[in-house]
Amino acid sequence: VQLVESGGGSVQAGGSLRLSCAASLSSGVIFTIGDMRWYRQTPGKQREEVAMISSGGDVDYAASVKGRFAISRDNAKKTVYLQMNNLKTEDTAVYYCKMDRLGTSRGPRFDAWGQGTQVTVSS
Repeated sequence: VQLVESGGGSVQAGGSLRLSCAASLSSGVIFTIGDMRWYRQTPGKQREEVAMISSGGDVDYAASVKGRFAISRDNAKKTVYLQMNNLKTEDTAVYYCKMDRLGTSRGPRFDAWGQGTQVTVSS
């Protein structure tokens, strides 16, 4: 399974970006996906989870982004989104998506990570 992220870039503080992460399988079919998550990481720091959406649509956010970020998913498109509004300089990081418990035609369920996309917020 490959998770392809898009939507990163540079923006001024107060601006918005929308990240997307789509799952694809070169040989086989993806049947189900469990929780979908977005993480971010800056140099020298641990990767932190910023948002999660469960398979049932429940959402959870890190305190630092609550009220500014919104996570959503499109199960038919095997895609998770992160709408980021009112961005701050401290949101600058590489953002990674993660999908849990992917069920495919190729065997047991597994987790998968995206390759990361850079988000830079300038003052």
